[in-house]
Amino acid sequence: MILKIVKYPDPVLARPGEPVTEFNAELRKLVADMFETMYDGQGIGLAAPQVGVAKRLLVIDLSVGKEPKDKLAFINPEIIFTEGRLYEEEGCLSFPDIREKVVRHAKVRIRAQDEHGKWFEMDGEDVLSRCLQHEIDHVDGVQFIYRMSALKRDLVLRKIRKLIRDGKW
Repeated sequence: MILKIVKYPDPVLARPGEPVTEFNAELRKLVADMFETMYDGQGIGLAAPQVGVAKRLLVIDLSVGKEPKDKLAFINPEIIFTEGRLYEEEGCLSFPDIREKVVRHAKVRIRAQDEHGKWFEMDGEDVLSRCLQHEIDHVDGVQFIYRMSALKRDLVLRKIRKLIRDGKW
């Protein structure tokens, strides 16, 4: 089922997600729905707060549904190691048509649980590293506009306010 993606400034995007404590069929259904929603939006990552669920859960698929082995679900994720820096353009399904350059770590190691509650660690570089950091920011209540320079952020927020005023957001 395709879920509704919430847009900035919805308050759920600014709140840290609650830890997931129940690993059941309901959670697996939410994960499946999040993948379907992400593919529908042509994204490569989606966090539960972006669909109005204040939980520490995210999904990533850099192949955008082309390679089943690339479907990754992360429950209660945390970054445990970082290295290097990248300054690249990012977008976000909760900020449609907004793309700006932000600084991220070039490499990360994360620790998370799978859909059954089993803990694992995973390394990410380049696009995967950027996506992991972006989505973990979401479950921490941080939007990518707060990774932009103050000038760029101000311009983006003005644009969003105008779109809201014009009924186009």
